[in-house]
Amino acid sequence: MNRRNFLKLSAAASALGLAPRVLLANTDTSGYKCMVNIFMFGGNDAFNLVAPTSSAEYNTYANSRQNLSVPQSDLLPINPSNPDGSTYGIHPSASALRDLFESGDAAIVANIGPLVEPITKTDIENQTAQLPPQLFSHNDQQDQWQTLKGRQNLGSGWAGRIADLISPSTPDQQLALNTSTFGTSIFQAGETSVPYTVSTDGAKIYGAFEPEVPLAAERRALFENYLAIPSTNIHGRALAEVHQRSLQMADLVNAGLATVPELTTEFPNSGLGAQLRIIARLIAAKDEFEMSRQVFFAGTGGFDTHDLQNEVQPVLYADLADCIQAFNSAMVEIGQADNVVLFTQSDFGRTLTSNGDGTDHGWGSHQFVVGGPVMGRRIYGEMPILEIGGKDDFGAGRIIPTQSVDQYAATLARWFGVAESDLATVSPNIGNFAQTNLGFLS
Repeated sequence: MNRRNFLKLSAAASALGLAPRVLLANTDTSGYKCMVNIFMFGGNDAFNLVAPTSSAEYNTYANSRQNLSVPQSDLLPINPSNPDGSTYGIHPSASALRDLFESGDAAIVANIGPLVEPITKTDIENQTAQLPPQLFSHNDQQDQWQTLKGRQNLGSGWAGRIADLISPSTPDQQLALNTSTFGTSIFQAGETSVPYTVSTDGAKIYGAFEPEVPLAAERRALFENYLAIPSTNIHGRALAEVHQRSLQMADLVNAGLATVPELTTEFPNSGLGAQLRIIARLIAAKDEFEMSRQVFFAGTGGFDTHDLQNEVQPVLYADLADCIQAFNSAMVEIGQADNVVLFTQSDFGRTLTSNGDGTDHGWGSHQFVVGGPVMGRRIYGEMPILEIGGKDDFGAGRIIPTQSVDQYAATLARWFGVAESDLATVSPNIGNFAQTNLGFLS
């Protein structure tokens, strides 16, 4: 079953009441647009990725971070076009991110995290604030970032809901709107839309059907004949359709990738580098698949730095920065730099306080957005005061976010083509915030 027929079947199922119906508003799917999400699993300590360099602010930072602070002279200075009176620098291992920021290809979204509504430290102390449940829990906060559920029960991700809204307006797309290179994620799970997963080598086919396996073609033919046998069992028919769709989609993806030349851009030899390389190649093949909208999900781990943070963090940041820079260069190479936005997410920030060898689970953090559509060389939002017990400290050096993931997602979704009236479907808590567009996209 190809993608077009699947969408038709989904629409028919909705009309019969077998699946949730999607009511289309003024969705804009003109041209080509793509979003790429890099999720840093474990909770990135972004207060070392972007740190203050002006004397008073650096001294506060260093007093809070103690043995985990980056030496002031090592931080790579940045020059935001919207200065706030303080100065800032990028971790010395992430020079590629500094270069992207200074060239205008990247921006920093400051102190962002899951929120149900705007809150202050006073609200928390007075117990008048609605807080997201299970703060500081890896699984729960990954879920919050990827679903925006707040205090609701949601079984879909915000990229999945974007696909639910936009896919009916893109019936000619041969691939799913959502594609993951990091296995399945709730971020891309919709109510009606179905995401697709690829490996870093492209679409995987069943091992018994690999070309180098003896009698592979004959085995596949027998298997496909078996799948085509009519069945009166609903579960048997569904399983056969899954197998058929898997085989057909793998053929389609690999045939499309074969039509585009290998990239000349060199990517780091890492898991994230391999993921971003195949994503770049799939974007290069977009015309083969008749794609006008795509969302990719990539993941990288190791950010749960309870221990050995000073040893681990430079390695993590060097790879992250170099991979993002390579991806940006690849977009320039294939002529898609103005159509693609890469953005980062992570479970949470980390505590300002040191546990002796690392940090513990925090809340607010900084994120990067990269690409031609980004209004770069700017810091969006208010940088927090990195003071233990200060106005931004929830307790134990956990920084209270001043911008919500709902606002982050709504800003991206609006650029992607989601109608203003549908933003609450993507970001269920967006109505609690006066600012629905953080302004980092043109």
